[in-house]
Amino acid sequence: MTSVLRYLICIALAACILAAGCSVPGEQPEVVPDLSGDLVVHFLDVGQGDSILLQFHDKTMLIDAGERGMADRIIAYLGDQNVERLDVVVATHAHSDHIGGLGGVISAYPVGEFVDAAQPHSTATYENLLTLVEEKGIPYTAAERGQTIALDPDLEILVLNPAAEPIGDINQNSVVLKVTYNEISYLFMGDAEKPAEESMMEAGLDLDADVLKVGHHASRYGSSAEFLSAVSPAISAISVGAGNDYGHPHEEAVERLEATGSRIYRTDLDGNVVIATDGQALSVTAGGAPSATVTTRLPTATATATPTATVTPAPTPLSTGVSIAGLDLQEEWVTIANGDPTTVDLTGWTIADEGMRNTYTFPVFTLDSGADVTVHSGSGNDTATDLYWGRSSAVWNNDGDTATLTDANGTVVSTLEG
Repeated sequence: MTSVLRYLICIALAACILAAGCSVPGEQPEVVPDLSGDLVVHFLDVGQGDSILLQFHDKTMLIDAGERGMADRIIAYLGDQNVERLDVVVATHAHSDHIGGLGGVISAYPVGEFVDAAQPHSTATYENLLTLVEEKGIPYTAAERGQTIALDPDLEILVLNPAAEPIGDINQNSVVLKVTYNEISYLFMGDAEKPAEESMMEAGLDLDADVLKVGHHASRYGSSAEFLSAVSPAISAISVGAGNDYGHPHEEAVERLEATGSRIYRTDLDGNVVIATDGQALSVTAGGAPSATVTTRLPTATATATPTATVTPAPTPLSTGVSIAGLDLQEEWVTIANGDPTTVDLTGWTIADEGMRNTYTFPVFTLDSGADVTVHSGSGNDTATDLYWGRSSAVWNNDGDTATLTDANGTVVSTLEG
């Protein structure tokens, strides 16, 4: 190809972009002034869990709702956004940090359609949620690759996962959605990791997206370099709880995201992250303040702009070294330790089993620095080192259970599997 021909092609391509809003595959966005968007996506800070609200014109879709203790927080947030109805609710998979709060939210709002990964899971949380959906008469859809979700004619919502045949554990069969409005796409990964990433790439699916909801809270087992190359995100959002016991987000995953040049936002550091678009550009608000605005448009036919951004400093998360230090399913006790250098007030904090079927609420109680307290399921006299639930029957499932510690604000502080 001659240099003259290459020049003419470049001029024609730039003219197309300027005149019609076309975008170049793989092109990295650049910063432009603030804008208001038709599609607004809210990544809610629900601690160690996921909850995402999509608003498009007068339509709404909720993806997941964190742990059970997050329902009231989500309902309050929806009220602040003047949400009166949820046209679509998506349960990406049956783990409690994604569906725990859905029962409360569905009970509070009329719902037009319930979309589910439909992967068998025997916890009471999941079974109760499906029972509620049936009792309320909400239309049910079992998600499968190739389906579309009809939220609005101007919005394309594709189901990329799960495949027709399960490919692994419940995380790998998470509902993965690609939402496209004109030139802008969002990719919502649920807790899908490398096996699901490989399945979607091998199927030849178009994974290119401007915004990536990072899979499984940025676990080390997801966000592979090959997958990120296929997505090429301009913005990556990580839903994660501060000081969680899983070590999320893992350093390896963050490094792979950084290598793409993607701007990374985290709910543990930035609070609620809102990413809006008019179909051409993306504006970001983190922690309640404008953070950056990006666009897929080129400013001129001949110049290449270097992205710059003024980023509002993220609010400092509450630091807590309080964690679940031990769980004995047979002896029916759970131990809470304080690794903070100061005394922590545990009044109103809760401990719950998997599915939130049984919940213990701390009385007026403070835990000294370096100290621990054991909560027993049975009866006894409370002391500075031992507290008693007062249950006449067992709380913990001897075949396997998960203890969840939540602070008085409903934020999940620590979890431990036994």
